[in-house]
Amino acid sequence: MTGTTRTSADLDPRRRRTLYRSWHRGTREMDLIMGRFADAEIGTLTEEELDDFELLIEVPDRDLFRWITDETEAPSNYDTPVYRRMKAFHQHGAPVDL
Repeated sequence: MTGTTRTSADLDPRRRRTLYRSWHRGTREMDLIMGRFADAEIGTLTEEELDDFELLIEVPDRDLFRWITDETEAPSNYDTPVYRRMKAFHQHGAPVDL
């Protein structure tokens, strides 16, 4: 089980591949961060935004996790609107009900 809640049937091949790669990164934590964002947003990303998201997929898990959790600052070439959108997607102002 990948964890995805989205079907890829309506996506073009590039978006299907990107969705799959978002859910198969290497660590479960990053699968959940990238995959959940991709489930929600992959269909609405522009081609330029998709380029930026694909660059984030290439970042090693430990580095991207440090950026997302504010342990270290993201380098300027990765600090794109898509990165900030993904980061905001996972921030909660209140406790999360499980």
